[in-house]
Amino acid sequence: MKTAIVGAGTVIYQDEGIGVYAAKYLEENYTFLDDVTLVDGGVLGFQLMTYYQDYDKVLILDTITMNDEVGAIYNLPSEELLGLGSYKQTAHEVEIIEMLEICSLLERMADVNIIGIVPEDIEQVNVGLSEAMKSKFEHLINAALEELQRSGIEYKRKSATVTLEEIIEKYANPQSEFKNGYPTSYQVQQQK
Repeated sequence: MKTAIVGAGTVIYQDEGIGVYAAKYLEENYTFLDDVTLVDGGVLGFQLMTYYQDYDKVLILDTITMNDEVGAIYNLPSEELLGLGSYKQTAHEVEIIEMLEICSLLERMADVNIIGIVPEDIEQVNVGLSEAMKSKFEHLINAALEELQRSGIEYKRKSATVTLEEIIEKYANPQSEFKNGYPTSYQVQQQK
């Protein structure tokens, strides 16, 4: 069984990036014994169709706009997600639903679940998470692992741990492949 774990969201809008951080956290801290692809989904748009059609199971980790307490977690199969008109609040939520609607008309579509967490702040421009989301992050990870286990996907925890703070730091301060303003290979060509 081919499985894709897609971290959806935009890391520059505070809590909206939690799905991206969660997928990266799973990649850094777990080994999957089955055919599992971890995807930094960001805002994939039409590229989501590839995963919906070519994979057997797709697990989307994301925020979910619901009238509920901050940190509440939902595990919604695609059939329920398609019936939630109130879900489509942000740009990437619209993209996820639209791609599900299109793929549901095709011959083959993966078993899709969204593990969504109700955010505190998805409007502030800031790479990071609110304290409320940080305190609920492990709940999101556990919900994802429970869904994978229910689907028969085996995994093991790695001995070394990469923390949520380290993952956020990597997104906030990515290392540049440029040195002195130019890519290293460009500098070498200029010296010849």
